[in-house]
Order: sequence, then C-alpha cells, then structure tokens
Amino acid sequence: MLASLIMAAYPTFVLTYTWSHVLQSTLPGGRHGPLDAYRHTLASAVVAYTLHARAIDLVNGVMERRGKRSNQMDIHNNLIGAGIGSRADRFSDIEPAVARSVAAGRIDAPSPDQTTWLPPGDWEEGFAW
Repeated sequence: MLASLIMAAYPTFVLTYTWSHVLQSTLPGGRHGPLDAYRHTLASAVVAYTLHARAIDLVNGVMERRGKRSNQMDIHNNLIGAGIGSRADRFSDIEPAVARSVAAGRIDAPSPDQTTWLPPGDWEEGFAW
C-alpha cells in the first residue's frame, strides 16, 4: 500500500514542479521550441537528482522511441537535464541551471552539451501533455 502511494506520488511531484515553472515561463515554442526544451530538461534534471540519471534512459526508451525529429530533440534535452540533475548539490540549484542551459541553447545545437530545439517553423502552439 505504501509503495503504491509513493509510486503514484512521485510522478505527481515531478510533473507539478515542472509544470509550475513551465506555466510561469515567457519562453516561446510550447511544442518543439525553447519552452518544450525547458520542460524536458527541467523534468529530467528533477528525476536525475531525486532518483538517478539512469532513470532518464528508461524514460527515453519508453516515451521518446518514435524516431521523429522532435523525439530526438527530447532525448537530447532529457540527457542534458540528467547531467544537470546529477551535478546539482541542492535541489534549489536545478531550475537556475536549467534556465541557464536553455538560455545558452539554440536551434539544432551541434554540441551534445547544449540544449536544443527545432526551428520556429516547426513549433506548435500549446503544450504536449
């Protein structure tokens, strides 16, 4: 019973924390743009900090396996977030580090250490839930 409660509470915690920041953000591109990159990077950083960076490999395998360009972007940003979460000394360090990563990001970033998103023509309004 307790294990079931914890298993249900954990995703709620990650999603609530992530979306509370996403909904306050002024970044454009809710789908496939900078805001989408921020969301993936932040959620993955939280998971890596609270569980382990290897959990992101599982998430990528389950959620991002369709092979579309947007899935590759999400995988890339999830791995960036995993690195941020793994290196954070305190939970409060996570969001500022993610914000800096996104601010230094770019369209089709060539570096595996740089947050990335698709060109504005590929962005969609709203969010991918």
